[in-house]
Amino acid sequence: MSGARTDIEAVEAANTALYEAVERGDMDALSQLWLEDGISVVHPGWPVLTGRGEVLRSYALIMANTDYIQFFLTDVEVSVVGDTALVSCTENILSGGPAEADGTAGPLVGGLVVATNVFRRTPDGEWRVWSHHGSPVLVENEDDEDGGSVDEGDVEL
Repeated sequence: MSGARTDIEAVEAANTALYEAVERGDMDALSQLWLEDGISVVHPGWPVLTGRGEVLRSYALIMANTDYIQFFLTDVEVSVVGDTALVSCTENILSGGPAEADGTAGPLVGGLVVATNVFRRTPDGEWRVWSHHGSPVLVENEDDEDGGSVDEGDVEL
């Protein structure tokens, strides 16, 4: 196995761990996946957030206000150049609101977000998130026969 292949697999694993931490609502795991300095995030519809405090606070707010979320990543592309890696993917998101009064599951909503995740290799060889940028995908409204209307995908993390 070549070094490049090993790096790609390590970056893929770090990228997967990022989404799994959000799905579990695990702030400790999420915090360990990010670099200490110079980080940024753009959640769909949000302004750019910079610095560890702002970035982690944004995830804490999202996770505190999301009862259920699951990511199905497609179109994953990984590129590694030296100690920097770029991951682009489509986040197929399934999220849900609060449970109904009778205990049944709340409504589920799907959405599409295209994301770019940038990773840096730390001096100890670990890949950490440097930046995440998510943009909603506009999809055609099936009710519009003319194809002229679009709906914005749901907001992702």
